[in-house]
Amino acid sequence: MGAGRLMAVLVTALLTGCAPATAVAGGATGPVSARRAPEGSYAVGVRTLTLDPRSARPLPVTIWYPASPDGVAAGRFPVVVYSHGLGSRPDLHAGLTTRWAAAGFVVAAPAYPHTRQGAAHFTRADVRNQPADAWRLIRRLGRLDTERGDPLAGHLDLTSIAAAGHSAGGFTSSGMFSEGHPARLRSGIVIAGGGLPGSFAGPAAPVLFVHGTADPVVPVTVGRAAYARARGPAAFLSLLGQDHGAYLTPGHPGFAPVLATTTDFLRWTLYGDHAAGARLPADARTPMTRYESQQAH
Repeated sequence: MGAGRLMAVLVTALLTGCAPATAVAGGATGPVSARRAPEGSYAVGVRTLTLDPRSARPLPVTIWYPASPDGVAAGRFPVVVYSHGLGSRPDLHAGLTTRWAAAGFVVAAPAYPHTRQGAAHFTRADVRNQPADAWRLIRRLGRLDTERGDPLAGHLDLTSIAAAGHSAGGFTSSGMFSEGHPARLRSGIVIAGGGLPGSFAGPAAPVLFVHGTADPVVPVTVGRAAYARARGPAAFLSLLGQDHGAYLTPGHPGFAPVLATTTDFLRWTLYGDHAAGARLPADARTPMTRYESQQAH
């Protein structure tokens, strides 16, 4: 499917919105050094901030982070930028994002100015501008990491970043992999989404696609077309007979394999944990799921 057709699908087929079903319906250039991801789980802290509040595109952000009784847990943690879908907002995805934070990642989730729930001037076409918003957030995190007195200072590993998102947020994440993107964008997770024009260019990076085979909003064929275009190693996790996002709900039978697969994918690509990478096929071995992978093009 060509880039123009993918954009047409994005701006016309998402008419019913992209919230999960239970909600509202300076970069490194080399490979990640292999290190073991944290064992066990952390308590999770949360903070909010707003980028450029007086600008034309103010960007509220929710950040979940590994916590200790004294604040942020000791150490530096890879960063995941998580993008919501149309008519959604970051806290509606907390079932997944808080568990990633507990596993040893800082998850930063922007509320996009014209596609979030309650946006004053909602327009689905603004998705094309959201990859730039996500990069603006990454630059802000870089300043926080060096800002004396900020709780996150010294705790952000901004040489290891992943872009992840659901529905329109999946398209946004794909769009971050454009020509010339920094190599510190190590990997992506596209949930019930596809690619924007110009996606999957620049340095090759692993991408995991997660999609329900009966998705009525973004057909699985859109996700599979993006999977075919991915330049780096890619994997596709099919949720058999599932819709646009019920499997993102804790307690749903699809949630456990999605959580296990996405978490080990992040461990592998951001920590260089090869044992986590080797677990991926087993993580997805359930009656409801099918896992496949392809090497770099």
